[in-house]
Amino acid sequence: MLTENLRQSLEAVLQEKQRDFSPLMQAQPVSGGDISEAYRLETKENRYFLKMRKDAPAGFFSAEREGLSQLNVTPLIRIPEVIGHSDGNGTGWILLEWLDTRPGGESADPAHQLGQGLAKIHRESASSFGLESDNFIGLLTQANRPMKRWADFYRERRLQPQVECASRLKRLPASRARGLERLMERLDRWIGDPTIRPGLLHGDLWGGNWMTGTDGRPCLIDPAIYYGHREVDLAFSELFGGFPTAFYDAYQEAYPLEPGYEERKPLYQLYYLLVHLNLFGEAYGPAVDRVWKRYAG
Repeated sequence: MLTENLRQSLEAVLQEKQRDFSPLMQAQPVSGGDISEAYRLETKENRYFLKMRKDAPAGFFSAEREGLSQLNVTPLIRIPEVIGHSDGNGTGWILLEWLDTRPGGESADPAHQLGQGLAKIHRESASSFGLESDNFIGLLTQANRPMKRWADFYRERRLQPQVECASRLKRLPASRARGLERLMERLDRWIGDPTIRPGLLHGDLWGGNWMTGTDGRPCLIDPAIYYGHREVDLAFSELFGGFPTAFYDAYQEAYPLEPGYEERKPLYQLYYLLVHLNLFGEAYGPAVDRVWKRYAG
């Protein structure tokens, strides 16, 4: 529940940013993922969405604010407006506009628009792979210091940190450690193409991070952005499902994939499987093992 200090801070932000001078009337818990507490806040004037976490890492909600801001590049996809945030001592939080949604995850029209919109996001480019600052994938730090070669970035900023984390957590038996090491040494075989360009990625594109607004427009939330190979987003979208065929058809029409995507896809899913191994445990170990055995067994 909201403390009195937090309530006062939120009301001050609403007064300053939204010109909403009515007091908070209700804070209703809602589903918001495994990482943060989530609430629907109501005043006489409007409704808002609050995420909060008592032990949030430094910069956690600042990173989310920056990610949402950078994703807002096309009217095809709605990105929630950030009203305020705090990464101060104690409870961190981010306050967003409330998005009214309707069932639409299997509807062709919003999914088609999402595919078109994601293609536009991926066409946003940079001179290097990475980002100016680190951010988070779940509660894990996501290292983003820029690099010029994609294979180097994916090895050193994505796979290696997760492998080291798994080792610290004692989720890296010897055979898995050796297999992943061999795979990382051979990455250039599959993703060493120098024509791969840095595209802006959502970075955490699973089915729970998109929804359909009441106006039929797709919405994206909870990003972990950086500039990388666009196939990473698509590979993760396929890992757990939640995206209808219309999404992929529209994306392919707007921004056709290069030959060989199906061969590279498990390599890109490996990053997220390692993240899940580190966040949730050995249940994801067999899936990690299947990937390294495919490429380096």
